[in-house]
Formats: sequence, C-alpha cells, structure tokens
Amino acid sequence: MWDSKKKGRNSKVNTLIGKETEIRGGIVFQGGLHIDGVVKGDVSDMEDQMAVLTVGEEATIEGDVHVPHLILDGSVVGDVHATETVELAPNACVTGNIYYNRIEMAMGAEVNGQLIHVNEMVEEERQPVVQSEANNT
Repeated sequence: MWDSKKKGRNSKVNTLIGKETEIRGGIVFQGGLHIDGVVKGDVSDMEDQMAVLTVGEEATIEGDVHVPHLILDGSVVGDVHATETVELAPNACVTGNIYYNRIEMAMGAEVNGQLIHVNEMVEEERQPVVQSEANNT
C-alpha cells in the first residue's frame, strides 16, 4: 500500500526537510518533497500532476496542503486538497478536511474533519446554480 512507485507518480525526492528543521512560511515545490521536520505554512506544488509530498512519522505541517499526491505518516493541521491520491499511513493525523479523488487509509490513521470526494463537491456546487436558474425562468 505504501509503495512509492505507484503508476502516475514521481518516486524521486528532489527536496528534503530534515527532522531538526522548522520552516516558517509557505512552500511551493516541484517533483518530490519529503518532510521530516516542521512546516508552519501552506505547502503546494507548482501545478505538477506528478508531484508527491511525503510527510514522515514525526513531521508536522501547520497549514493547508495542495498537491496531486500525498503520502502522510505524520500530522497536518489544516485542510488537505489532493487532486489525485491521498495515502494515510498508520501514524497519520489530519486535523482538518480532506478533499480527495482517491484515498487509502491504514488502520490507526486519524482524520478530525470531513472526507470530501472532489467529484461529490463539484456536483454539490453545480446543483444550487441549476436550481436557481430554473426558479428564475
């Protein structure tokens, strides 16, 4: 399940944030980013559909995450937006909502928020617009 060579995903780590490192501010990356330290800010990719964010067991992100692929074994305090896949390992903890296309969740992973499938969200956003147009005609 935690195979970093899954189809459609970059397995190469271009950037590493070490265990003893704390970043204060947002990060925008391309390719692969592995975090073992602390990030106090948003983390997002440069619109690279192959980008992979890996968050180690003792790592923490305090901010929103916007990536295509997320492998989480640490914690995120903020919303997660993954256009492709989310993999929650046994030590994963998310305090916020997860917006996902596909999700894998191991026993022990914790989500303190809502799991929102992106296709369902799009449908809910379209529905009121269609109804309001129908009421105006």
